[in-house]
Amino acid sequence: MNFMNNWFSRLYPFNANPEYIYINRKGYHSINVQLICDAKLRILNVNALFPGSTNDSFIWNSCDVLPVVEQLYTNGDSGYALRPWLLTPFNNPVTDVEQYYNKMKMSTRSIIERCNGILKMRFRCLLRHRFLHYHPEKCTKIIKACTVLHNICITNNVPLPVEEGPIDIDMGIIQQQGGPIIDQRFAGNDLVQGRQVRSIVANYLQRNRLHL
Repeated sequence: MNFMNNWFSRLYPFNANPEYIYINRKGYHSINVQLICDAKLRILNVNALFPGSTNDSFIWNSCDVLPVVEQLYTNGDSGYALRPWLLTPFNNPVTDVEQYYNKMKMSTRSIIERCNGILKMRFRCLLRHRFLHYHPEKCTKIIKACTVLHNICITNNVPLPVEEGPIDIDMGIIQQQGGPIIDQRFAGNDLVQGRQVRSIVANYLQRNRLHL
């Protein structure tokens, strides 16, 4: 979510982070927002606390959702590290099983991309080429307010605004370089179990692909 231009750090010297920390991999200032949504595009969780250059895996490992998901898995009830309760694509798919698993996995990603796009269509202040001329703390509050209003629109079937012309919707999803950051808290046995679970799921999808 784009929120400032180059004079921001001079205007707000009390900013907790240096100005350059907010420059993302695409070269503009932003806050790296992590969204979790359901199949109906309702936003279930939003984390808008980190500067644009922050790695996605770091945000995930720092968020409140991670221990909840881990606990759900432990009790038996996604650049992210593979875990038994968080299945990621195969990095270099070779077999038909792995390729089909990745294809099905990527089809679910379109849901969060569409959610992100609709959020920015409704609230143009979140677009890449718009700017929120406020301190990051206030920008975080604005982003969260937009997600709440987005959910209200989804619940009440509020139609999208009519486009007057072409608009460039930046989905805000940046491919991280160098692979995911491995959090040592979950290294080892969880990674092995994650590979086993992913293999089971991939083989199940392959066996049932004609029926999907």
